[in-house]
Amino acid sequence: MAKTALIAGSTGLIGNELLQLLLNGEEYEQVVAIVRRPLEVKHSKLVEKVVDFDRLNEYHELFDVDDVFCCLGTTIKKAKTKEAMWKIDVDYPVAIAKLASSKGARKFLLVSSMNADPDSPIFYSKMKGKLEQEIKRIPYETTAIFRPSLLLGERDEFRLGERAAAEIFTKMPFLFGGPFKKYKAIEGRTVASAMYQVAQKDTAGLTIYASEKIQEIGG
Repeated sequence: MAKTALIAGSTGLIGNELLQLLLNGEEYEQVVAIVRRPLEVKHSKLVEKVVDFDRLNEYHELFDVDDVFCCLGTTIKKAKTKEAMWKIDVDYPVAIAKLASSKGARKFLLVSSMNADPDSPIFYSKMKGKLEQEIKRIPYETTAIFRPSLLLGERDEFRLGERAAAEIFTKMPFLFGGPFKKYKAIEGRTVASAMYQVAQKDTAGLTIYASEKIQEIGG
């Protein structure tokens, strides 16, 4: 049975790879991409909608789908303030999840972070932990949370920290063995592949996928 999918964050490292999988796979007859700016993608199955994420309720008809993939996220450099970053990384995903749930969506798949922890003293980890808390409260048949470690891949923006860490991983992979294996960097396309494959399974309830498991599924 052909399904419909909604993706948010399709211009990012993981989202861009995932969008291609959704469009080119046979499981979905329609793919709705909600974006802040137009995509440079054309496909017969793609329904692209430029939206105001602060007024998502006005686009409620777009959320009548089967599976929801949320890859939204930003950096403090781009967002400028912690408040703006929180809105993109927490408020928007939660609003999307609630709207799609109210329309009868069955599955919600979310990109989070390896160190997500609502009680963390680190802002980013705390933010992702709070996001997970909110998502877990929304009634879906299937909720899948993906916690990748350092992401590898070509981004539109330059991230010095990620580039430096990627250099270390590439030149000294032996550092990420044994107990440090969970910190091993992972390709954005691998995360996208894992999300796509998990969405095709009948796993019910909440499942959290650590980076090692994501690598196993998507690699």
